[in-house]
Amino acid sequence: MKIGYLRGFLALLAIAASSLALAENDTGVVERGRYLAQLGDCVACHTTEKGTPMAGGRALETPFGKLYSTNITPDKETGIGNYTFEQFDRAMRKGVAADGHNLYPAMPYPSYAKMTADDMQALYAYLMQGLAPLKQVNKPSEMHWPFNMRWGLAIWNWLFLDDEPFVPNSTKDASWNRGAYLVQGLGHCGACHTPRGLLFQEKAMSESGPNGSLFLAGETVESWRALSLRDLWTVEDTRTFLKTGQNRYATASGNMADVIMHSTQHVRDDDLLAIASYLKSLPAGPHDKAAHPAPKAVVAKVPDDLFSTRGGLGYIQFCGDCHRADGSGVDKVFPPLAGNPTVSSKDASTLVHIILTGGQTASTTTHPRVFVMPAFARLADRELAEILSFVRTSWGNGAPVVDTGTVAKMRAELDPKTTDSSKFETPRLANMLIARNAQQLVRGMRLHLETKDLLPEHVGDQLNCTSCHLNAGTVADGSPFVGVSAFFPSYGARAGKIITLEERINGCFRRSMNGKPLAKESDDMKAMVAYFDWMKGETKPEDKVAGRGVGKIDRSIKPDPDNGKKIYADQCAICHGESGEGLKNAAGKMVYPPLWGDESFNIGAGMARTYTAAAFVKRNMPIGFHGKFPLGQGGLSDQEAVDVAAYFSHQPRPDFPDKVKDWPKDPKPADARY
Repeated sequence: MKIGYLRGFLALLAIAASSLALAENDTGVVERGRYLAQLGDCVACHTTEKGTPMAGGRALETPFGKLYSTNITPDKETGIGNYTFEQFDRAMRKGVAADGHNLYPAMPYPSYAKMTADDMQALYAYLMQGLAPLKQVNKPSEMHWPFNMRWGLAIWNWLFLDDEPFVPNSTKDASWNRGAYLVQGLGHCGACHTPRGLLFQEKAMSESGPNGSLFLAGETVESWRALSLRDLWTVEDTRTFLKTGQNRYATASGNMADVIMHSTQHVRDDDLLAIASYLKSLPAGPHDKAAHPAPKAVVAKVPDDLFSTRGGLGYIQFCGDCHRADGSGVDKVFPPLAGNPTVSSKDASTLVHIILTGGQTASTTTHPRVFVMPAFARLADRELAEILSFVRTSWGNGAPVVDTGTVAKMRAELDPKTTDSSKFETPRLANMLIARNAQQLVRGMRLHLETKDLLPEHVGDQLNCTSCHLNAGTVADGSPFVGVSAFFPSYGARAGKIITLEERINGCFRRSMNGKPLAKESDDMKAMVAYFDWMKGETKPEDKVAGRGVGKIDRSIKPDPDNGKKIYADQCAICHGESGEGLKNAAGKMVYPPLWGDESFNIGAGMARTYTAAAFVKRNMPIGFHGKFPLGQGGLSDQEAVDVAAYFSHQPRPDFPDKVKDWPKDPKPADARY
């Protein structure tokens, strides 16, 4: 009797152990399915902005109308909770839903058909067991006639669908085959990057066959140009791009930023290496340029016509602060334009799209901070065409120019709610070229832009005028030069007398730049004043100029320097250095100025005063923070601006002897440093 009980107990233990093993195995399958879902980037299409993941509803624009992604959570009423595996497998391989209706090939089932049976089982397990069911009714499609009649999709499948799983190439190694499997199948890279035929079919599904050279050779999708991926970069450059969203040539934009954020940054390193190796193995397509040259061959330098053409001056006014005069960008912050494949692409769609609507970097583990490029739709079509043409023909990019009609057509194609075409009132540097004293004006502008380089004997720190007067003095609330000369001569409280514009300029040389004054009658001083006079336009002394100065901030706000230190680390250090030392490029040239230390402005500068600095920061820093035109500037709260200003303005900085002469009649500001 006891032996019988013992045998029964042991049998129960065996069943329990077996169940536990099965549960652990199921968990492993679900987790593998989760990874496969990331490889397939399911969440990108099946999730709306701020919506529940995988619940569907995202609009997908096609040349034939609008589709909406479906709910693929395991909800039994509105999702796929009632799908058997066989039904799921049929939808993924043949594009046929559980109820028998055909799916549009915007759902890339021709690619998913290449998945192995084990991978399909794992993906099914994840969708059914790894997701919480959510009841969300699917939206009906809005396809135009006759494409709204789905019976034609059966004919499309008969013509174009190959539903056979991936077959490894026996002449290639395991890594190459793994890369080919992921690119052709789950990654469905060809859905965007392979040219489409008249019936929207991908012209090739792999590198083999008569049309194999067209596989991943580039296509325009939703007004974005998906570049050719064939032998685009080195293996390491491609791996870095997919993992981090950027490399030495480019930063992800448009839909690719979503792909990297949701999918490729999570891919295992061995799989990324396999993908990159496979793409590198593909010879350039029939319309591709040769592969990128070695890094040393892409030389970022200031183009000869930067200051002598409308496109160049437009570029330096609206693009130079981020992408720099030499097109090198700012490492890990703003992408280079020299050697950038989006810039040099024969098809300028992505470039025109992004300048009209703006964009932002992908948030990845490596680069979690998002930088935003604002939309430039407030500039006229002609201006944008001039700037883009300059960019595409500079730095060896060698791409065709962009005409005004191309910009106008793209503007018309895009959802008007994503663009702002209202008029922007600020002097255009390009218009200096039509002035009688154009050469003098350009010299004056350059003296503001390149003060340290052009006047080294008069600048004792690492600042240029444009460090504070943004975009060469054309940004509202960025201490613009617009209209300024109309108000001189005027009373200067610091000097205790009426001062001229020349004296005001020299005040900056002494304090902001910790340097020496410029001779009043020198050609360079005359050029600087001429530039101010040109910026005056029709302004009269009695006029009020919108955006003049840096604005105001409530001086009753009590600063918290400790919080300011945290804000500085989070928002400022990436451009101005962890210790306020500024940011230099690889050649050792200062890109963004130091905010304290021996090479920064001295204690007499306005930026050394807490509330003046706070007002400037409130409206102008950080840049690339959001979509505000023209620099994505500002965005901190009043309290945050005061806190961070109190932190950096009171750091050690140079003294200056002229301080004993300041404010001889008037009370000095309460936040003055001396």
